[in-house]
Amino acid sequence: MAVRLLLSCSPKPPSRIQNRSSSPNTRFPLGFESRSFSDWCFIRRGLAVSVVSLALALTIGSSPPGALSEAPPPSSRNPVLAGIANTKSWFQFYGDGFSIRVPPLFEDIMEPEEFSAGFSFYGDKAKPKTFAARFASPDRSEVVTVVIRPTNQLKITFLEAKDITELGTLKEAAKIFVPGGANLYSARTIKIKEDESLRTYYFYEFGIDTQRVALMTSVYSGKAYIAGAAAPENKWDDDGVNLRSAAISLSIV
Repeated sequence: MAVRLLLSCSPKPPSRIQNRSSSPNTRFPLGFESRSFSDWCFIRRGLAVSVVSLALALTIGSSPPGALSEAPPPSSRNPVLAGIANTKSWFQFYGDGFSIRVPPLFEDIMEPEEFSAGFSFYGDKAKPKTFAARFASPDRSEVVTVVIRPTNQLKITFLEAKDITELGTLKEAAKIFVPGGANLYSARTIKIKEDESLRTYYFYEFGIDTQRVALMTSVYSGKAYIAGAAAPENKWDDDGVNLRSAAISLSIV
């Protein structure tokens, strides 16, 4: 499953990964929320954001002591964007149909053989490409990963999904993207203006075992683009803003 790949790409993965299938044990302490265009208007590339209450949407209101939402934002950050960094100066990686901003000091950890995956030579069957992009912090404990999967692998259908909503509502799609047994801290629908139209993205932030994950996903032309940023819980207080911002910077191009 695509989410399993996001969690397993770190050289220091959790010691125990639970079943990723739909599970009644998944906990939703904050519930789900879908914002209208007047609340969510993200402009691609610059991540210029016009929002009524982005701080509420992307910080964790019921987090344990010392959590990210209690950390004061740097003076250079707009107070409305508490919990989100300005990524305009970050390196922008362009992959196969998507782009994503990479946090400072993160390194590309794609293996050479992964670049040729997905191509066939002399009639051989193409080897599926596991990752579309992989970046890690210098100590390799924090990762930003992008995977691309056909939507019919995520939800059985004979139709080619053209929008994330075809995989279900925000809450229904959580059964696909959030591992069973995880603590879901935030779930939001985000609409981004791209080429004179609006594209819908789903954002989830959850904890599983000792890991915290921020996940952003959308669908285009039968493919699901999934960006995940993961780190140990004990590092999220310091680095969660950058990791969440990297995940949210996913853009289908």
